[in-house]
Amino acid sequence: MIRTIRSYVLRQGRTTPAQQRALDELLPRFGISFSNRFLELKNLFGRTAPVVLEIGSGMGETTAEIALAHPETDFIAVEVHGPGVGSLLRRIGEHGLANLRVIRHDAAEVLERMIPDGALAGLHLFFPDPWPKKRHHKRRLVQPPFAALAARKLAPGGYLHAATDWLEYAAQIEEVFTASEFFQAEKKEKKLRPTTKFERRGLGLGNPVRDLLFVRREK
Repeated sequence: MIRTIRSYVLRQGRTTPAQQRALDELLPRFGISFSNRFLELKNLFGRTAPVVLEIGSGMGETTAEIALAHPETDFIAVEVHGPGVGSLLRRIGEHGLANLRVIRHDAAEVLERMIPDGALAGLHLFFPDPWPKKRHHKRRLVQPPFAALAARKLAPGGYLHAATDWLEYAAQIEEVFTASEFFQAEKKEKKLRPTTKFERRGLGLGNPVRDLLFVRREK
């Protein structure tokens, strides 16, 4: 499944000198080039460990904090925005995060073409673009085909954790994954992520945030 309608807009943004240095110096070491071949995850990180993929890591604050807190897990961050990739690489360098790699490409294509089936322990989808106008809802990433793709790439018992401050999109995410035969909702109160600056700002404006957790069924 390759989406022909992109779920993001590649926004132009200023790359700071620090971000550009990180792109120049650290991308060759911690970046993964897009290809049409499945990754050998064990070789990529030099060990056998659970692998979690984040779709849309933004500026990388949350991504780096989670990777730092969970050295026993390996993480792949997928992001298209150059300044965000540079910012995350800078954090990788500052904290020496050997368990984190970055791919600058469309996440749906990365999942389809680079991630072996059943290889992931988790998927993170934090604050995806909600495309609030009704005529743009078709651009939202979370649709039934995405749930099917996520089910293929997650190992049995693996999880998908989504968060959004757009309650109508939260309802759509819940509907899509609840309808899937491959997932069950995780009812436990779990927060697997730190609070972001974006989230704190939204909460200050009265925008509630919903975290949704779904587990890949064993059979």
